[in-house]
Amino acid sequence: MSFPAPSDHAVDTSLDLNQLVKNPSATFFFRVSGDAMAADCIHSEDLLLVDRSLDPVQGCLVVAAMEGELLVRRVYQRDGQWRLKQPGGESYHAGDFEVWGVVTTVIHSVLGRLS
Repeated sequence: MSFPAPSDHAVDTSLDLNQLVKNPSATFFFRVSGDAMAADCIHSEDLLLVDRSLDPVQGCLVVAAMEGELLVRRVYQRDGQWRLKQPGGESYHAGDFEVWGVVTTVIHSVLGRLS
């Protein structure tokens, strides 16, 4: 079996994660623990880039602090209030939580998911 040679412009000579970061002073990395967001293709051990300088928009992924825990959830605004959509359903949490930042990039390995 042979594979076509990639064109010169299709192969980067190096990988620089800084190219993914638009605002370095407001961006942090967040390692996911658990598979609660698997329906959104976010799995345990994935690495998220989170930008605290961005305002959330309807349906975006955020890291939120709630009851002493950091969670990754989608946010929706209803009745003028931000709500966290619970994974795997249509229910929303509208209680006390703080959005820590907007998820801009998800990095995950597919090798560990083959078994």
